[in-house]
Amino acid sequence: MKTRAQIVKTSYYLPSKRFTNEEYFDIFPESKGDSNLSKIGIKERRIVEEDELASDLAVKAAEKLINEHAIDRSSIDFVLFCAQEFDYYTPTTACLIQDRLNLPKECGALDFNLGCSGFVYGLSIAKGLIESVGVKNVLLLTASTLTKTFHPKDKSSRFVFGDGAAATLVSNTGNEEGIGQFVFGTDGSGYDKIIIKDGGARNKISDTSSVDKYDDFGNQHSDDKFLMKGSAIFNFSVRTVPKMILELLEKSNLKEDEIDLYIFHQANQFLLQTLQRIMEIPDEKFYIHYELVGNTVSSTIPIALNQALKEKRVSKGQRVMLVAFGVGLSWSGTTITI
Repeated sequence: MKTRAQIVKTSYYLPSKRFTNEEYFDIFPESKGDSNLSKIGIKERRIVEEDELASDLAVKAAEKLINEHAIDRSSIDFVLFCAQEFDYYTPTTACLIQDRLNLPKECGALDFNLGCSGFVYGLSIAKGLIESVGVKNVLLLTASTLTKTFHPKDKSSRFVFGDGAAATLVSNTGNEEGIGQFVFGTDGSGYDKIIIKDGGARNKISDTSSVDKYDDFGNQHSDDKFLMKGSAIFNFSVRTVPKMILELLEKSNLKEDEIDLYIFHQANQFLLQTLQRIMEIPDEKFYIHYELVGNTVSSTIPIALNQALKEKRVSKGQRVMLVAFGVGLSWSGTTITI
């Protein structure tokens, strides 16, 4: 029987600090009557403290996974860390995580830099390690502390995003069912639609990096802070995601009624409901978990999957389609059998 990779267990960790809508409107009272914010579908989000790093969140998520499910640390062969905020330029943060979690020295460790599509990309790497290289257990960690990069007066980003991390154990189950086919896509010409322009190798911090700018909707930012062009991302998603789903169904030799649940990257409620309507996905097959956590970037899908399992929206033997899209611009999709 062919070895197949399968998601075995999931856990997630959220920072303790809450940032509620009431606190948001205290900072931006002029936004209180903005009807567009009600369409976002969020009531609160979690925010890291200044000294909390993405790796700290990832370690806490991993410890939670290990303790909740009595996982033997010595059984983990590989750790994958997906983030956009790493501890150092070098060394690889996954190496530090291996040490902090007291994982075996025979364990491989790898960082990869990706945002909204990161979890599905990570599953593909884990699947390759298991089904092609012979690795048995992969610890996939996703984490984001994106809120640290926001301009304090960026009304849009501060409403949408929250911080968090997820830990997923992907294992060699020996079963025919598991993680299925993948579809990937990239449009690098849209790199500037979600960007922190200055501070990397191409554009170093300069005297002009912190000069305030305004987008077309009056949101304030600067070249050393996070910028997302929301309308462009909406149009990209509506253009790309339906095609990706149809391509994935065809590649997987599946029909729409063979998918028991759809979990999309939890970008925002309005976008998700628009995509649901375009694809004519019934409510009972479409899962949203967003209002108390916000957009946690690469961790939105595993957090939503964890909650869907807890709520028994999906159960053993059922098939879930995972659909991710965002920064890069990038997109990816797969199916998993629980």
